[in-house]
Amino acid sequence: MSDNLQIIIDEIKKASIDIKYLIENDELDKAQSTNNSGDVQVKLDIKSDEIIQNYFTKLDCLKKIVSEEQESEIEINENADLLVAYDPLDGSSLIDVDLSVGSIYGVFKDDFEGKRLIAGIYVVFGPRVELVVAYDGKVSLYRLMGDEFKYIQDMKLNESGSLNAPGSLQKKWPKYHKELMNDFFDDGYKLRYSGGMVPDLHQILLKGGGIFSYPASVDNEKGKLRALFEVFPFAFVYESAGGAGVDEKGNRLLDRKISHIHDTIPCYFGSKKEITKAKETLDKN
Repeated sequence: MSDNLQIIIDEIKKASIDIKYLIENDELDKAQSTNNSGDVQVKLDIKSDEIIQNYFTKLDCLKKIVSEEQESEIEINENADLLVAYDPLDGSSLIDVDLSVGSIYGVFKDDFEGKRLIAGIYVVFGPRVELVVAYDGKVSLYRLMGDEFKYIQDMKLNESGSLNAPGSLQKKWPKYHKELMNDFFDDGYKLRYSGGMVPDLHQILLKGGGIFSYPASVDNEKGKLRALFEVFPFAFVYESAGGAGVDEKGNRLLDRKISHIHDTIPCYFGSKKEITKAKETLDKN
C-alpha cells in the first residue's frame, strides 16, 4: 500500500472515532435543507461531512474531494493525483431507531471514474465500529477497540450464499426484478434488509455470500443509489472479495460512465452464483 493511501486511511480512522462520538451524543434533529440528491438532511449528516472534510482538506496528497452532502467538488492540491468521493453518514434516518449506519469512501486516481478506483473503504457504526478496506485484491476488516482500529481478518465471499437484501418499494419494482427476487426466495434465500446499504452489504460479506439489490423502479429508471459515493466503492469491495457488481443491464458497474457527480445507478452486488443468476435475467432486460 502506498504511503499516501495509508495517510488517507489514517485520517478516515480519526474521522470515524469523531463520528462515533457524534452519533452517541449529538441531537437527531433534521436540518432545514436537502442534499443534492433530494434527501432531507439530518444534522448529523452535515456535522459528519464537516468532520471528514476538515481531515481531508489538510492532506497535500489529495487533488480533490467530493461529498454526497455537497453540490460540487472541493479542490485541495492540483499537483496531487488522488481523489476521494464519500458519503459521510449513509442511512442516517435509521439512527433514531438505533440501527447500524455507516460511512462510505472511494479513493480514485486522476479522475472520478469507476475504472480509476484504487480502494473502496467503508465504516459500520453499530454495536461495534468496524472498518473495511479493499485494496489490491484484498478486503481487510478492522475493529475499533478503545481508540485504535485493530486488524481482525481478511474477508472473501463464497461462490454462493443464502441472504437476499432487496431495496426500494416492491410495488414499484419492474416485473423482471420482482420475478428475480421471487426466484431467490423460492430457492430458500433469507430476507435481510435493514434499509441501510452499509450494514446490509456488510452482513452479506461477513456471512459469506448472497445478493443486495437496488433496482430501477417504475418511477425512477436510474435507481436511487449514488454512483460515486455508494455504488462504485461497494462494487470495488465486492470485486476484491471475489464477487461482483452489475447494473440493470447486467454490465459491470465499474465500467459505467457517469455525467454528473450525483448520478445514480441501479445496482446488484453479490457473490458469483447470485450475480450470474441475476445477469441471466438482466441481460434480457
